[in-house]
Amino acid sequence: MNIFGEPGAVPPEERPGARSTARSTARSTVRTRTGAGSGVMRLAQAAVAAGVLAAALALPAVGGAGALVVTASDELNLRPVDLPEPPLAEKTTVLDARGNQIAQFYEEYREVVPLAEVAPVMRTAIIAIEDDRFYEHGPIDIEGTIRALAKNLTSGGVSQGGSSITQQYVKQVLLNTAVTDEEKNKALEASYARKLNELRHALAVEQKYSKDQILEKYLNIAYFGAGANGVEAAAKRFFGIPAAELDLAQAATLAAAVQLPNATDPEGGRKNRKRLLDRRNVVLDRMAELGRITPQEAAKAKAGKLGYRGTPLPGGCEASPYPYFCMYVRHEILGNPSFGKTESARARFLNRGGLTIRTTLEPRMQAAAEKAIRARVHASDEPVAAQALVQPGTGMIRAMAASREYGTSRRRNEISYNVVADAAHGGGIGFQPGSTFKTFTLIEALKKGMKLDDGLTAGAGYRAPAYSTFKDCKGGNVGDPTHTITNDEGSPGFKTLRTGTWSSVNTFFLVLEERVGLCDTVRTARSLGIKRADGRPLQEVQTFTLGVNETDPVTVAGAYAAIAARGRYCRPMAITRITDRNGRATDHRPQCRQALDPAIADATADVLSGVFTKGTMRSVGGIGRPAAGKTGTTDDHATAWFAGFTPDLAGAVSLGDPRGSTAHKLRGVTIGGHYYGAVFGASISGPIWKDTMMAALKGVRATPFHPVDSARFGGCGTGCAPRPPVSDAGDGGPGDGGPGDGPGNGEGSGNGEGGPGRGHGPGQGRGPGGNAGANGPGGGGGGG
Repeated sequence: MNIFGEPGAVPPEERPGARSTARSTARSTVRTRTGAGSGVMRLAQAAVAAGVLAAALALPAVGGAGALVVTASDELNLRPVDLPEPPLAEKTTVLDARGNQIAQFYEEYREVVPLAEVAPVMRTAIIAIEDDRFYEHGPIDIEGTIRALAKNLTSGGVSQGGSSITQQYVKQVLLNTAVTDEEKNKALEASYARKLNELRHALAVEQKYSKDQILEKYLNIAYFGAGANGVEAAAKRFFGIPAAELDLAQAATLAAAVQLPNATDPEGGRKNRKRLLDRRNVVLDRMAELGRITPQEAAKAKAGKLGYRGTPLPGGCEASPYPYFCMYVRHEILGNPSFGKTESARARFLNRGGLTIRTTLEPRMQAAAEKAIRARVHASDEPVAAQALVQPGTGMIRAMAASREYGTSRRRNEISYNVVADAAHGGGIGFQPGSTFKTFTLIEALKKGMKLDDGLTAGAGYRAPAYSTFKDCKGGNVGDPTHTITNDEGSPGFKTLRTGTWSSVNTFFLVLEERVGLCDTVRTARSLGIKRADGRPLQEVQTFTLGVNETDPVTVAGAYAAIAARGRYCRPMAITRITDRNGRATDHRPQCRQALDPAIADATADVLSGVFTKGTMRSVGGIGRPAAGKTGTTDDHATAWFAGFTPDLAGAVSLGDPRGSTAHKLRGVTIGGHYYGAVFGASISGPIWKDTMMAALKGVRATPFHPVDSARFGGCGTGCAPRPPVSDAGDGGPGDGGPGDGPGNGEGSGNGEGGPGRGHGPGQGRGPGGNAGANGPGGGGGGG
């Protein structure tokens, strides 16, 4: 400490506030003025002050080992020097789609408020204890400086400070703009050069602003302890109220805290709180001494307890009610070069910019997703369920939910990464999505000209004929003729695009992928936004259609939303508007492109709608409105998914064990209080999706899917069902040509009756013996 009662260099992590102790002689009540004398008078005051400073620093330092002698004339240049005042670090507020606050980000917890929103008693308290002649002197209080000098010399220690509020504001600005430790120490060093530099800046500040403006700036920049910067943040942190509502005792407490905010930080324990209480009473005594309050008012306020509430700092995703969505928003800013050239610049923009970020999160849909998950998966379960909802046609993420709470507590089984999103948005490596990827092979088949009832024969097992059977997009051979793949669901035999999808037959989709091409299937998936959660390139292997690439619910929901939007893919988005501290707003529009022919998307939706009535979700059922989707169960039940959509909303649900899905499979497990021998996509994930959709879309008028182009996709073409073998006698069996577009005849031999023919137009099918036939609904052969 120097003889002016100011601190020397302190560790850079300290955040000192304005420092001074109680003044002596009582002054008149505070009077609002725009300044204190003319520029000439200010310079005169500064000259006197500089002389005082030089003389003071030439005297032996109290308790020091020698004398510090400075030649003031060498450095005296008393001209106002403009003070660079970059915007104060302010908190960024995140809002949901309805305008409700859901999160805050900050480097320094601060809310800048105008002086009119600070209780008058707070203004009175801070002036009384820090600079009672504030409205009467210029940039430096000469009287106060001389008084502090004399008092400190005669007391043999430091009892009074000599800095005006203007000087203290200058010091805080210099400290706040310091970046390196060296710059911070320089802003705090006890030196004549530093004090003279502050005086030059203070001259400029007093010329530039009125006293009220200076006081407002000081109250907003000062550090009060407990992580609170500025009077508004301090009032909320200490007492849970805005600065406009502070009473006498509370105002005195904050005015007391600003001198030594670290030593009186109430978060530091009992001793710190005792110091703060004692200091509060000093402030109250000083206010009474100056006549700003009565002795009775001071006594009543001193009789009360400290009243510190320690309201939690409302910042970071840990404190958000929607931590996974919050993390997504945060990483959207940190990962976007348009918000800064470097990540550190983007972090400053987010944490110091005082932004208001409007997002896409819809509270009602979020609540629906959370409730559906809680009903079937407990937070204490090792497997974790995660769900994302995305709006077709915009890509807006309406909800992100998971069964586990976000955090680092192992005891509470919390999870410390964004299990709903990819690594670029705070997530991990994701989970294999299983048969939800079969949809991309189905789409590629439709793009290649196959019709809905075209099909192929699937065996009980599939082994690639050769390494060259499958080629990646670089032309490399990636077939695996050494390994046989079997079916988890469905039965072998002839399957159409419809029935093969409904039954989710692995071998059918491997043959189909072989036919339409692995690389083209991968390209289709990429066009719908599919990527690996870990950011690595997609694995272009023959089992691509079986969903071996780990991904996340946001990505899969975005892809399925594109099908719902008739092929229009929109990049998942979480931010719709960013408003800066000055009120300038920047809107963020959906980033969309036409990824699929609308008719192909319509046909895909038509096939996937049958999953609820004739496929793997038939035991779960639909949602009472047009809907489509696909279950996903990976090899040996490592993970289980469901992805689906209506024209109004799409969603994807994943279920897997974050300890490692390969080692910790979903077999013989208890989830949500229920035992499962083996978990399929329709066991848990499908019902979660169904419950979510029914609640999220309640009250929303159902939108129908666009009809299928039957001329383009109806019936079968080159992949019709094979005809069954014919017999010499017996009843005529049904022809296998597929549903026909026109009448046809089916004839059986002997005394049997011909079964219905199936085909693509008028035609006859004849068995070899007998002419007793019956008309069938479509052309194609009937068997005898």
